[in-house]
Amino acid sequence: MTILGIDPGIGRTGYAFLKKTGSKIVLLESGCISTKPGNEASRLLEIKKDLGLLIQKRKPDALAIESLFFASNAKTAMSVGQARGVIMLTAAEYRLKIIELTPLQVKMSATGYGKADKAQVQRMIAKLLNLKKIPKPDDAADAAAIAWAGIGHSFSDLQ
Repeated sequence: MTILGIDPGIGRTGYAFLKKTGSKIVLLESGCISTKPGNEASRLLEIKKDLGLLIQKRKPDALAIESLFFASNAKTAMSVGQARGVIMLTAAEYRLKIIELTPLQVKMSATGYGKADKAQVQRMIAKLLNLKKIPKPDDAADAAAIAWAGIGHSFSDLQ
């Protein structure tokens, strides 16, 4: 089973592909889809196209994405929400199972502690996946944590 974890953003969308075989989980690929500032519609289209190419290349069984959670900046929340919508639409077009996770679920899955900070989550993901280094940039590491939580959250549903 292969799962694609996504950390949505308009400027940078982190992604990570994890593959589970038996009890072993490995990181196949991680990185970011980056867009240049400018026309928001063009940026969203770029995310859609690049994500589609990644899905075609790796053929995941599911996509895990963090649910939208912002407390203060409405403008950021709107653009992340738009990117999230494009990502979910693209996943639906490829008939991927979509697993939505809260930040608490991601932190609990990676560290066992729902109030873990970003650095703790990233260190644990590197340890859990037997990586020599934390994936870079941060968005890619966050996507790996989201994918990890997605595997744990609904592995039984994907068999």
